[in-house]
Amino acid sequence: MFKTSHLTVLEIIVLIFISTLVCTGIIIARIDISLFEEVYVAEDGFVENWTVLVMLVAAMYALYNYATLRKAKTFHFKLTMIMIALFSLFIAGEEISWGQRIFGVESSEFFKANNGQGETNLHNLIVGGVKVNKIVFSQLLILVTSFYLILLPILYEKNGKIREIVDRFGLPIARLYQVVGCLVLFASILLIPSGKNAEILEVGITTLFLLIFLFPKNKHVFLREDRY
Repeated sequence: MFKTSHLTVLEIIVLIFISTLVCTGIIIARIDISLFEEVYVAEDGFVENWTVLVMLVAAMYALYNYATLRKAKTFHFKLTMIMIALFSLFIAGEEISWGQRIFGVESSEFFKANNGQGETNLHNLIVGGVKVNKIVFSQLLILVTSFYLILLPILYEKNGKIREIVDRFGLPIARLYQVVGCLVLFASILLIPSGKNAEILEVGITTLFLLIFLFPKNKHVFLREDRY
């Protein structure tokens, strides 16, 4: 199902870095929960800013692929690159509340009344007494990641028609270590006794997403000479 291959230096560095970030968060949370919540995963702190940086890099790489490969690729491929860029920019914008704290902009009455943190973003909105963030990073995230990380690679390997469609759209397929990394990450956050463990999940999953995008199983799709 998954073929292994040597990792690049960049992949190894990023894996060591994100592993250290997650493990440090777990240790701090187990020792001092206040330190974890108020410092380690604080708003506008290093963890949140790293998530933003990762998403901006993903957006730039998607736009780079679009710009450099637009004449050699199909409409489907270019559409996927635009969608990845927009999605990445959306996540980055949400993380910093669209620059609200940076520019000192006050939230509207709607967000003050319906946002769990009184900020101008969607992921902290409260709908029916439940945070949108909780919904997205529970059932929805599990369903989407299960399909993308486990089922899709199997279908890609076994079904030629699906492989052709995936490659035509330029959808990056996860490699074995990336899948394992995501599974370990999901298990790891259970060790953090805090409602803010989602911050660690966010920084980990976005970093692994970037690795999948930069170093996918179907790397050939992102080459100019590939027929897709």
